[in-house]
Amino acid sequence: MHHFALTIVGRDRPGIVAQATEILFKLGCNIADSSCTILGGQFAMILIISHLDYRESADFGDAFAPLQDVDLSVMIRTLKPGGEKHPYFEGELCMISVYGADQPGIVYHVARALAERKINVTDLNTKLIGTEVRPVYVMMIEAVLPSGLELGELESALDNIRQEMQVDISVRAIETVEL
Repeated sequence: MHHFALTIVGRDRPGIVAQATEILFKLGCNIADSSCTILGGQFAMILIISHLDYRESADFGDAFAPLQDVDLSVMIRTLKPGGEKHPYFEGELCMISVYGADQPGIVYHVARALAERKINVTDLNTKLIGTEVRPVYVMMIEAVLPSGLELGELESALDNIRQEMQVDISVRAIETVEL
């Protein structure tokens, strides 16, 4: 099996997921992992797919032309062996929530603090909620703490950002569930 990362981005409308997955189904692809969302009115989807016979992205030819014909950007990337596997992260899983006035630098300052502590971000989402007069920036981060780093230590490390940027930051452990 050969694996690929497929990215699709464009103005949101109903039916994009159905159209993209129909193409994949007809090609004989398997979807191993996927994520899709709407970012500021733009649909964004990334999938890890596999195909028994296709070895490189060029093998897909113009199969995704119907998506491009409706103004969607499509990119397919061949993954090196092992790039398709779901990684196992050693450490405690946590959720970091940030709420505050919309301003430049929130994502950067929090991400930098996490990187300095070797915290792996496994999912990050931001949204602007509230009203036009009073917008509120919300960021939710799922992350894995490295061995030896306690939740309390992370909360303390984020205090400077909390005070400097006047945002509310909370950190809580996530219980993992085996399916």
